[in-house]
Amino acid sequence: MATARRGKTTEKTAGAAEAAPELRILKKYPNRRLYDTKTSSYITLADVKAMVLDGQAFEVRDAKTAEDLTRSILLQIILEEETGGVPMFTTQSLEQIIRFYGHAMQGVMGEYLEKNMQTFAEMQKKFVDQSPGLAFSPETWAKFMGTQSPMMQGLMGGMGGYVEQSKNLLEQMSEQMQKAFPGMPGFPPKK
Repeated sequence: MATARRGKTTEKTAGAAEAAPELRILKKYPNRRLYDTKTSSYITLADVKAMVLDGQAFEVRDAKTAEDLTRSILLQIILEEETGGVPMFTTQSLEQIIRFYGHAMQGVMGEYLEKNMQTFAEMQKKFVDQSPGLAFSPETWAKFMGTQSPMMQGLMGGMGGYVEQSKNLLEQMSEQMQKAFPGMPGFPPKK
């Protein structure tokens, strides 16, 4: 098979480019408006949220400086979701997240959360795949979780075991790091 060498495009790289999703570039202007360069139109945060839900790859760039603003736009969407409807994070969980900033374990915590979110998404997908024909709105999920059917108890038991195992792993990591680096603050950060 052909490969890319010294800037030349070959069969393999051309095929890979076709398979890769097209990265949409959104420009953010000083007036806070977002411009989608693919559709040549202004869009809203609701449109960006729809892109996330559809799994579309995109970046948000400052129109003047080309600085990457993607994370700040995603955080704005999360803020809107948290202030309207049913919030995902409790006050205590938000406080704990804030405590991790500037802590020696900040980088590890980000990776830990990312892996756990991925695992949870995979478990949710398996559950939905095993329940064809059922529509799962947030309200339906809440009702279903409340009934704790035998199948759900098995799933939650598995998740509970996973959560406990995950907690134990973090505690072991903390102990090992405190042994290796005496005087280092504990993990998780204390209130």
